[in-house]
Amino acid sequence: MATAVTTRPASSFWAAVREAMRGTHQDYTTGSLPRAIFLLAVPMVLEMFMESLFAIVDVFWVAHLGADSVATVGLVESMLTVVYSVGMGLGLSATAMVARRIGEKDREGAAVAGVQAIALGLVAGLSMGAPCFFLAPRLLRLMGASPAILAVGTGFARIAMGGCSVVLLLFLTNAVFRGAGDAAIAMRVLWVANSINLLLDPCLIFGLGPFPRLGVTGAAVATLTGRSVGVVYQFYRLFKGGEHIRVLTRHLRLKAQVMLRLLKVSLTGITQLVIPHIAWISLVRIVSVFGSAALAGYTIGIRIIIFFLLPAWGLSGAAATLVGQNLGAQQPERAEEAVWRTGWYNALFLGGEGLVMMIFAVPIVRIFTHDPAIVSTGASCLRILSVGNVGYAYGMVMLQAFNGAGDTLTPTWVNFFGFLLLEIPLAYELAIPLGMRSQGVYWAIVAAECAIAAATVGLFRLGRWKAKRI
Repeated sequence: MATAVTTRPASSFWAAVREAMRGTHQDYTTGSLPRAIFLLAVPMVLEMFMESLFAIVDVFWVAHLGADSVATVGLVESMLTVVYSVGMGLGLSATAMVARRIGEKDREGAAVAGVQAIALGLVAGLSMGAPCFFLAPRLLRLMGASPAILAVGTGFARIAMGGCSVVLLLFLTNAVFRGAGDAAIAMRVLWVANSINLLLDPCLIFGLGPFPRLGVTGAAVATLTGRSVGVVYQFYRLFKGGEHIRVLTRHLRLKAQVMLRLLKVSLTGITQLVIPHIAWISLVRIVSVFGSAALAGYTIGIRIIIFFLLPAWGLSGAAATLVGQNLGAQQPERAEEAVWRTGWYNALFLGGEGLVMMIFAVPIVRIFTHDPAIVSTGASCLRILSVGNVGYAYGMVMLQAFNGAGDTLTPTWVNFFGFLLLEIPLAYELAIPLGMRSQGVYWAIVAAECAIAAATVGLFRLGRWKAKRI
């Protein structure tokens, strides 16, 4: 009897994991809320884990080429954050609208919204990609790249920034799947895309076997190839149909009214995400003042932080889907409870990870480099940024909750004050006039993120997001 009692919960847990990984017909507006969070969060966390693994492995191989190559990746990634912000901003509106239609049991409307979002992303990607391809060297110079960085990094920058349309399509189509509740499909897409990248990275960087030796440019080629295959797989699954959404031929036409609604929400969503990314570019520019070693340490440290934060971002994505679907089903109280539960789970998750990074900062950074100067700045980055982990946890969940409701304006104002008026001036003041160098930048990040978390929790409690229509 004792064996039966202890075995059943374990069996039930793994059955739920298998269901989450396979995809489920679960209606997220009814039934157990912890189960709904679990079924959505498992594939979202695993999806973001693979994305974070890609980021960390990418810089691991590039680090073997030296500080200039790592600095190249850091500079280009900081510029690409503008592209990511456009994709994620469009994705916020796509997730919110698709989730709302699914909650209203309007699958036809969900498919139409998904198609309009993807069309917007394609236009935006082509508009940004072509100019970035030709202007890549000038953009690197603008970011403070040295002649040595320009020599090794121009090819990387052209390919990485020229492939904007692939990045946006990958972001947007996965946002559609998540909004519909098909998080397992979004997970598999990134696993396919990033697995290809992970396999090609060392081959193209170092010229293994029949592959050419492309140096740091090989990392960009590997990434673009993997993401392109991922987009093809997305379209296959979108037309084949998931558990909650399927696009048919009749949906492949532009709907001006739906597109305009998406664009309206997206503009504030894009602005919301552009703001922290402008802050990130500004921080990279401040750190670059202290030389390639400081910039390489910052790049490695941030990549490691992203490795830990992206799965937490995946967990917070469950809040956006649950808020959107439950508001569509006229259940605002269930939506609110989902957010508080998800915030608590996220705080436990990130709090534990923060302790690990504080204790093992130096050994973790030494996985990527043994240069004493880079190890010192990278370890300092890990220790200081980990101080704010619980704040980050609640902040990202609250921001996702507002976005899932279609209220992208509130997080935009919070980000404006937190990043532009607090983080950038504080980082400059601490780093340069007060002489704290890169550590001043790290403490400014902690202060800004914790202030944003406190503001979003207070605004969420007011409950105005429950009346948002989309």
